[in-house]
Amino acid sequence: MGSLTDIGVAAGINISSALGFLLAFAILRIQPINDRVYFPKWYLKGTRSSPRGTGAGFSKFVNADMSTYLRFLNWMPAALQMPEPELIDHAGLDSAVYVRIYLLGLKIFVPIAVLAFVVLVPVNWTSGTLENEKSLNYDEIDKLSISNLGKGSKRFWAHIGMAYVFTFWTFYVLYHEYKVITTMRLRFLANQNRRPDQFTVLVRNVPPDQDETVSEHVEHFFAVNHRDHYLSHQIVYNANTLAGLVEKKKGLRNWLVYYENQYARNPSKKPTMKTGLWGILGRRVDAIEYYKTEIETLCKQEDEERARVKSDPNAIMPAAFVSFKSQWGAAVCAQTQQTSNPTVWLTEWAPEPRDVYWPNLAIPFVELSVRRLIMTVAHFFLTFFFMIPIAFVQSLANIDDIERWLPFLKPIIERNSLRSVIQGFLPGIALKIFLILLPIFLMMMSKIEGHISISGLDRRTASKYFMFIFVNVFLGSVITGTAFQQLDTFIHQPANKIPETVGESIPMKATFFITYVMVDGWAGVAAEVLRLKPLVMFHIKNAFLVRTEQDREQAMDPGSLDFGTTEPRIQLYFLLGLVYAVVTPILLPFIIVFFSLAYLVFRHQVSVLARV
Repeated sequence: MGSLTDIGVAAGINISSALGFLLAFAILRIQPINDRVYFPKWYLKGTRSSPRGTGAGFSKFVNADMSTYLRFLNWMPAALQMPEPELIDHAGLDSAVYVRIYLLGLKIFVPIAVLAFVVLVPVNWTSGTLENEKSLNYDEIDKLSISNLGKGSKRFWAHIGMAYVFTFWTFYVLYHEYKVITTMRLRFLANQNRRPDQFTVLVRNVPPDQDETVSEHVEHFFAVNHRDHYLSHQIVYNANTLAGLVEKKKGLRNWLVYYENQYARNPSKKPTMKTGLWGILGRRVDAIEYYKTEIETLCKQEDEERARVKSDPNAIMPAAFVSFKSQWGAAVCAQTQQTSNPTVWLTEWAPEPRDVYWPNLAIPFVELSVRRLIMTVAHFFLTFFFMIPIAFVQSLANIDDIERWLPFLKPIIERNSLRSVIQGFLPGIALKIFLILLPIFLMMMSKIEGHISISGLDRRTASKYFMFIFVNVFLGSVITGTAFQQLDTFIHQPANKIPETVGESIPMKATFFITYVMVDGWAGVAAEVLRLKPLVMFHIKNAFLVRTEQDREQAMDPGSLDFGTTEPRIQLYFLLGLVYAVVTPILLPFIIVFFSLAYLVFRHQVSVLARV
């Protein structure tokens, strides 16, 4: 485990980074030029107007009211003061439940930390095993962990007892939280208008019938087997080409609105454009007439493609959305096997129309099985072969390894300031960079698997991402880091002593996880509130791409929280907290700071910006 100096340097760097991000956000959010970035929901709801319309000159871009700078931290109490029912009405039930996960972390780990520091830390500190053991490398901070207890020590009973206490406390808090969320969900559903998806089931792999079309077969099957509840159905068509034409027409209409607005501002001059590449090449034509002609042509192509889809038997997929007269009838159908053959008439709850990932509805059922098998194998190799760069990153966490393999760097890294930065900060930030691009590839894999809903894609991506970070960040860091640190000891001792050495050494990897929590959980979460990427992208789009009000709304669209990466991160921190609560309690305060900061930041995000 690293020294207190290493952890102190890492804490100083990450606390400074977090405070810098929070301060930058507090100042940027009150600038008129950034108003649409940090208050997009209010604009989309029509309850807020741009402050740039009331200012003049320099004040259109920069807030000149000095009194607002004295209140620049008022977003913090505002984020915490919104009542939960109001938060649900404003951002939805999913957002409120998501925020409660961070509150759940505080409910679990604050009492655990208090007990651990009152009971376990004194027990560990007062044992003198590491001082008498010459075969292990350790620092003073290791005395706070279970590594400081000798073999067969009766002090282990304190850790065993606390392990049971922590476990039962976690179960109790989870049970209580599930009851609260269940009540919230029932109350939310009771107060909402009924939606079509609550009465609809998606049926896939409809078997072919020589005497009936797919539509007739579906109607006949459900009219017979669900005669009291069946209402109607809609066959699924492979209309991906038609969807492309619709999207293209939407873009052309946006250009038409742009040129019409331009002409309305200056009627004396008709706008013109070139028809070639990017509007640079080709002959110059009347822009308004050109786009009207292109839209008319696309409308004809749409009608032709729509007629082709309806008449082409190959465009009809063996799937349908089936609606029922009651939610009970839909629930029975969605949760039961329809025939003795478990591979046909497969039913599941239909996603909301806005949640359907339409391109995957056209994938045949047999092809889905092949796709998922291939992606499972690919995910396995991606997960386990990633251990190679993880091993390299972990080698950076130990100065002795660097000096052994790269001796020419010894004069440089022996400097105290650089040594602390390398051990306390570099491993966590290097691993974080490795993980930034990973969710993009995992989402692509989930889409290839053929999941039919956007939320389903997010869940599968989150599942893959958690398995990845569990193997590579948690297991990989513990196992690989231990092997590097104790390599000489393993070589020069009997084989039956290796498990004992590993058991004593694993708690020493707590320093790496402490630095990782500070980099990812402190500075990373603080950077989340700054919304640096949406801020930059909005100004780039606003400067070069925004032509109409529709473009501006799309540019400032807050979107949703990245569930595929944020939820696995929460799971990892729960895992670290529960694993190290008994082994190395010094990790717990860092976990608590993460949950506290994340609760503040994400409560603000869902109340003002995004949704889940």
